[in-house]
Amino acid sequence: MPTSHPPLLPFPEDCLTGRFIRRVKRFSVEADVDGASVWAHTNNSGSMLGLLRPGAEVLLSPAANPNRKLKYTLETMDFHGTRVGVNTLTPNRLLKAAFYAGVLPETAGYTEFRAESTIGDSRLDARLDGPQGALYVEAKNVTLVEDDVAVFPDAVTTRGQKHLRELMSLAGQGIRVACFYLIQRDDASCFGPADFIDPEFARLLHMAAERGVEIWPYVATVTPRGISLGRRLPYVGGA
Repeated sequence: MPTSHPPLLPFPEDCLTGRFIRRVKRFSVEADVDGASVWAHTNNSGSMLGLLRPGAEVLLSPAANPNRKLKYTLETMDFHGTRVGVNTLTPNRLLKAAFYAGVLPETAGYTEFRAESTIGDSRLDARLDGPQGALYVEAKNVTLVEDDVAVFPDAVTTRGQKHLRELMSLAGQGIRVACFYLIQRDDASCFGPADFIDPEFARLLHMAAERGVEIWPYVATVTPRGISLGRRLPYVGGA
């Protein structure tokens, strides 16, 4: 649902709206914009299962670097009337914006945010500090919904499995850790692992939840104006 409040992450005013044509070599897409072919970069290395439908509406943002080969970035795709955010940088950016806006209850009491923090052999997306100590957070982007359940991943992810093992190790040392799953669409009522795609990831996620890794599944409110943090969804099968 659109919100009357300014989005936490606004899109630039000079974005382009077009229609998806095809994806080439994972990191580039072709779109039709008013009859002209426009190529855009996509940083989403996942399969984007179900989204890559010819004719689907897309939103392209201009590249910050004017010298970049592909002058636009794929931000959103339409899925039967649902706007889906596919930019994988958004979860990290929204996590930071939500922290500073004070709209993420799980981070109450923390006063400092540091992106890409290293602890031991692990490099995680964020470290928060406050009087209660440190909190490490790994952020993931979710675009797949099956039978009303938002699921992750949309392709086998050995990297994601590695992150879960690292988080469990830190939790075992008494360190507070969490996974922030940003569901960039609003048509799901709960969140769980995609065991039909990556059963090992699913096994590790359930184990992580049991061993003290906090699971934060949040819906993103995605509009043509930008993206904000929406409601938290229940996690299926864990804490």
